[in-house]
Amino acid sequence: MAEQVKKKIIGLDEGLEVIGEGIAKLERILEGEPESFTTEESTLLYSTIYDMSTQKPPHDYSPQLYDKSLSKDGQITTLWSGGFLDRYYIARRGLPSLRDVGFMCFRDMVYQELKIKARDAVIALIDQEREGEYIDRALLKNVLDFFVEIGMGRMEYYRNDFEDAMLKDTAAFYARKASKWIVEDSCPDYMLKAEECLKKEKERVSHYLHPNSEAKLLEKVQNELLVVYANQQLENEHSGLRALLRDDEREDLSRMYRLFQKIPKGLDLVANMFKEHVTAEGLVLVRQAKDASHSKVFVQKVTKLHAKYTSHVTECFSNNSLFLKAFEEAFVDGCSSAQLSLAKL
Repeated sequence: MAEQVKKKIIGLDEGLEVIGEGIAKLERILEGEPESFTTEESTLLYSTIYDMSTQKPPHDYSPQLYDKSLSKDGQITTLWSGGFLDRYYIARRGLPSLRDVGFMCFRDMVYQELKIKARDAVIALIDQEREGEYIDRALLKNVLDFFVEIGMGRMEYYRNDFEDAMLKDTAAFYARKASKWIVEDSCPDYMLKAEECLKKEKERVSHYLHPNSEAKLLEKVQNELLVVYANQQLENEHSGLRALLRDDEREDLSRMYRLFQKIPKGLDLVANMFKEHVTAEGLVLVRQAKDASHSKVFVQKVTKLHAKYTSHVTECFSNNSLFLKAFEEAFVDGCSSAQLSLAKL
């Protein structure tokens, strides 16, 4: 029987030289040089790293290869050494996998340098879309997914490095829009724009922003478009709530209900003004009753008024308890005044 050939031991310096040459060539390829690895070169790299990872002590160089993966060439080294080290050295010692190590190296060396430029570019594209321009949503999603993935299961990078700045920009963007629209547009037109903006922001979340951003994003938009100018919209003399009630603009009233339902105490404002309006109309009828020849005319007008605003509460305000209460109190006040007035007829 032929004597078995003893396998050659790969020394540390010898092995690192082979790996270094492979890394240098790969870098040239990644930079666009017209090179490629031959079968022999690839085989030599894999076999060298395998032997260095599996040789018996004192020639097991797994610790040195793992440490090299933490260097500036770490991600490239991982391409060849990851499988061997992960299965043997790393698994036995409970160390982070080379994939995770490479990811952390990239985060510390590349991501930290580029995150601000990437963030600003994404926010600029979002604002362009808000202005009606076309943008590549798929590209945007890929970039934003990276802000999430760089956290390796934690959202702090997405939140701190992108979301906070995006929300601040969103507030500033809609503050500018609102200050212009509130001067130029009627209350119904303003509400149409506000509703459309909220719809489009929800679409942005579904297309490329992280779902965790939705509530915070909508809160910023609602605050700038609705909260800041709530009283100014409602009290608009020519197109505010009283004008909409007077002219029976049910579609606009329904939209107002939907929008003000989204903001803190928004429906309280609308319900209180609704009560004031109904009470005022009732008092007009009471004053007219003083000149009426018969109380029957007054009763007919009150019945008609009651039917009108009952349908408003039902159709426009979804039978919300605030409006039911406001309506009831308005008519109680009106009936009390009416009884006093009719008693004098």
